[in-house]
Amino acid sequence: MNRRHFLSASLALGAGALLARLRGSETFARDILQVQAGGLNSKGIKKVVKTDAEWKQLLTPEQYNVMREKGTEVPYSSPLNDIHDKGIFECAACELPLFSSSAKFDSGTGWPSFWAPIKKENVREQADNSLSMTRTEVLCARCDAHSGHVFDDGPKPTGLRYCMNGVALKFVKKV
Repeated sequence: MNRRHFLSASLALGAGALLARLRGSETFARDILQVQAGGLNSKGIKKVVKTDAEWKQLLTPEQYNVMREKGTEVPYSSPLNDIHDKGIFECAACELPLFSSSAKFDSGTGWPSFWAPIKKENVREQADNSLSMTRTEVLCARCDAHSGHVFDDGPKPTGLRYCMNGVALKFVKKV
Protein backbone atom coordinates (compact mmCIF):
# COMPACT_ATOMS: atom_id res chain seq x y z
CA MET A 1 0.00 0.00 0.00
CA ASN A 2 1.50 3.34 -0.95
CA ARG A 3 1.58 6.29 1.43
CA ARG A 4 -1.07 8.35 -0.38
CA HIS A 5 -3.55 5.45 -0.33
CA PHE A 6 -2.79 4.81 3.34
CA LEU A 7 -3.34 8.45 4.26
CA SER A 8 -6.62 8.75 2.31
CA ALA A 9 -7.95 5.51 3.78
CA SER A 10 -6.99 6.67 7.29
CA LEU A 11 -8.74 9.99 6.78
CA ALA A 12 -11.86 8.23 5.50
CA LEU A 13 -11.92 5.90 8.51
CA GLY A 14 -11.31 8.80 10.89
CA ALA A 15 -14.12 10.82 9.32
CA GLY A 16 -16.38 7.78 9.51
CA ALA A 17 -15.56 7.25 13.18
CA LEU A 18 -16.32 10.90 13.92
CA LEU A 19 -19.64 10.66 12.09
CA ALA A 20 -20.49 7.50 13.99
CA ARG A 21 -19.93 9.24 17.32
CA LEU A 22 -22.02 12.20 16.23
CA ARG A 23 -24.89 10.29 14.58
CA GLY A 24 -24.93 6.89 16.26
CA SER A 25 -23.41 3.55 15.33
CA GLU A 26 -26.38 2.34 13.20
CA THR A 27 -25.36 4.62 10.34
CA PHE A 28 -21.63 4.01 10.73
CA ALA A 29 -21.26 1.51 7.88
CA ARG A 30 -23.30 3.66 5.50
CA ASP A 31 -21.31 6.77 6.34
CA ILE A 32 -18.00 4.96 5.86
CA LEU A 33 -19.07 3.75 2.43
CA GLN A 34 -20.15 7.22 1.37
CA VAL A 35 -16.99 8.90 2.67
CA GLN A 36 -14.70 6.35 1.01
CA ALA A 37 -16.56 6.40 -2.31
CA GLY A 38 -17.21 10.11 -2.25
CA GLY A 39 -20.88 9.16 -2.67
CA LEU A 40 -20.33 8.27 -6.33
CA ASN A 41 -19.80 4.97 -8.09
CA SER A 42 -17.26 4.52 -10.87
CA LYS A 43 -19.85 5.60 -13.45
CA GLY A 44 -20.50 8.98 -11.79
CA ILE A 45 -23.90 8.00 -10.40
CA LYS A 46 -24.53 9.14 -6.82
CA LYS A 47 -24.95 5.98 -4.74
CA VAL A 48 -27.94 5.38 -2.48
CA VAL A 49 -26.86 3.45 0.61
CA LYS A 50 -29.39 2.42 3.26
CA THR A 51 -29.46 -0.01 6.15
CA ASP A 52 -31.52 -3.20 5.93
CA ALA A 53 -34.03 -1.63 8.32
CA GLU A 54 -34.40 1.40 6.04
CA TRP A 55 -34.90 -0.83 2.96
CA LYS A 56 -37.52 -2.88 4.83
CA GLN A 57 -39.45 0.32 5.59
CA LEU A 58 -39.22 1.56 2.00
CA LEU A 59 -39.97 -1.67 0.09
CA THR A 60 -42.84 -4.15 0.20
CA PRO A 61 -41.91 -7.61 1.55
CA GLU A 62 -41.89 -9.00 -2.03
CA GLN A 63 -39.73 -6.13 -3.29
CA TYR A 64 -37.33 -6.58 -0.37
CA ASN A 65 -37.05 -10.31 -1.11
CA VAL A 66 -36.26 -9.71 -4.78
CA MET A 67 -34.24 -6.50 -4.63
CA ARG A 68 -32.20 -6.98 -1.43
CA GLU A 69 -32.13 -10.79 -1.04
CA LYS A 70 -31.88 -11.62 -4.77
CA GLY A 71 -35.16 -13.52 -4.92
CA THR A 72 -37.31 -14.04 -8.01
CA GLU A 73 -40.96 -13.20 -8.47
CA VAL A 74 -43.39 -15.78 -9.84
CA PRO A 75 -43.41 -15.73 -13.67
CA TYR A 76 -46.44 -14.10 -15.33
CA SER A 77 -47.33 -12.37 -12.04
CA SER A 78 -46.15 -8.87 -12.94
CA PRO A 79 -48.64 -6.33 -14.29
CA LEU A 80 -45.68 -4.78 -16.14
CA ASN A 81 -45.84 -7.67 -18.63
CA ASP A 82 -49.00 -6.12 -20.06
CA ILE A 83 -47.79 -2.53 -20.27
CA HIS A 84 -47.32 -1.38 -23.85
CA ASP A 85 -47.50 2.40 -23.30
CA LYS A 86 -44.56 4.70 -23.97
CA GLY A 87 -42.53 5.47 -20.89
CA ILE A 88 -39.63 4.61 -18.63
CA PHE A 89 -39.10 1.68 -16.27
CA GLU A 90 -37.31 2.96 -13.17
CA CYS A 91 -35.71 1.15 -10.26
CA ALA A 92 -38.50 0.67 -7.72
CA ALA A 93 -36.11 1.45 -4.86
CA CYS A 94 -34.33 4.62 -6.02
CA GLU A 95 -36.12 5.71 -9.23
CA LEU A 96 -33.03 5.56 -11.46
CA PRO A 97 -34.25 5.12 -15.07
CA LEU A 98 -33.25 1.60 -16.14
CA PHE A 99 -35.20 0.70 -19.30
CA SER A 100 -37.26 2.40 -21.99
CA SER A 101 -40.54 0.99 -23.25
CA SER A 102 -39.04 1.22 -26.76
CA ALA A 103 -36.63 -1.61 -25.84
CA LYS A 104 -39.32 -3.83 -24.25
CA PHE A 105 -40.38 -7.06 -25.97
CA ASP A 106 -42.40 -10.17 -25.18
CA SER A 107 -39.85 -12.90 -24.49
CA GLY A 108 -42.47 -15.47 -23.53
CA THR A 109 -40.65 -16.06 -20.22
CA GLY A 110 -43.22 -14.45 -17.93
CA TRP A 111 -40.99 -11.56 -16.86
CA PRO A 112 -40.70 -8.07 -18.37
CA SER A 113 -37.89 -8.24 -20.93
CA PHE A 114 -35.80 -5.61 -22.69
CA TRP A 115 -33.08 -5.78 -25.34
CA ALA A 116 -31.01 -2.93 -23.80
CA PRO A 117 -30.93 -0.66 -20.74
CA ILE A 118 -31.81 3.00 -21.17
CA LYS A 119 -28.13 3.79 -20.42
CA LYS A 120 -25.48 1.13 -19.95
CA GLU A 121 -24.09 3.02 -16.96
CA ASN A 122 -27.46 2.81 -15.15
CA VAL A 123 -27.13 -0.94 -14.65
CA ARG A 124 -24.35 -3.00 -13.15
CA GLU A 125 -23.69 -6.60 -14.13
CA GLN A 126 -21.96 -9.29 -12.11
CA ALA A 127 -21.55 -13.05 -12.23
CA ASP A 128 -24.23 -15.08 -10.44
CA ASN A 129 -23.25 -18.69 -9.73
CA SER A 130 -26.38 -19.66 -7.82
CA LEU A 131 -28.69 -22.47 -8.97
CA SER A 132 -25.72 -24.57 -10.16
CA MET A 133 -25.17 -22.41 -13.24
CA THR A 134 -23.44 -19.20 -14.20
CA ARG A 135 -25.68 -16.30 -15.15
CA THR A 136 -25.17 -12.55 -15.37
CA GLU A 137 -27.04 -10.67 -12.66
CA VAL A 138 -28.34 -7.15 -13.37
CA LEU A 139 -28.34 -4.61 -10.54
CA CYS A 140 -29.30 -0.95 -10.29
CA ALA A 141 -26.10 1.10 -10.50
CA ARG A 142 -27.39 3.61 -7.91
CA CYS A 143 -28.69 1.40 -5.08
CA ASP A 144 -27.38 -2.09 -6.00
CA ALA A 145 -30.90 -3.54 -6.04
CA HIS A 146 -31.17 -6.91 -7.77
CA SER A 147 -33.34 -6.43 -10.87
CA GLY A 148 -32.94 -9.68 -12.77
CA HIS A 149 -30.54 -11.32 -15.23
CA VAL A 150 -29.29 -10.74 -18.77
CA PHE A 151 -29.01 -13.53 -21.34
CA ASP A 152 -27.57 -13.67 -24.87
CA ASP A 153 -30.73 -15.03 -26.53
CA GLY A 154 -32.54 -11.75 -27.17
CA PRO A 155 -33.66 -10.02 -30.36
CA LYS A 156 -31.76 -7.67 -32.63
CA PRO A 157 -30.14 -5.21 -32.49
CA THR A 158 -28.27 -6.36 -29.32
CA GLY A 159 -29.08 -10.07 -29.11
CA LEU A 160 -29.55 -9.57 -25.37
CA ARG A 161 -32.54 -10.33 -23.14
CA TYR A 162 -32.66 -8.36 -19.92
CA CYS A 163 -35.13 -10.52 -17.99
CA MET A 164 -36.31 -8.34 -15.10
CA ASN A 165 -38.44 -8.89 -12.02
CA GLY A 166 -41.46 -6.62 -12.32
CA VAL A 167 -41.46 -5.81 -8.59
CA ALA A 168 -37.98 -4.31 -9.05
CA LEU A 169 -39.31 -1.81 -11.61
CA LYS A 170 -41.71 1.10 -11.56
CA PHE A 171 -43.32 2.27 -14.82
CA VAL A 172 -43.58 6.01 -15.48
CA LYS A 173 -45.88 6.73 -18.40
CA LYS A 174 -44.70 9.31 -20.90
CA VAL A 175 -47.17 12.15 -21.28
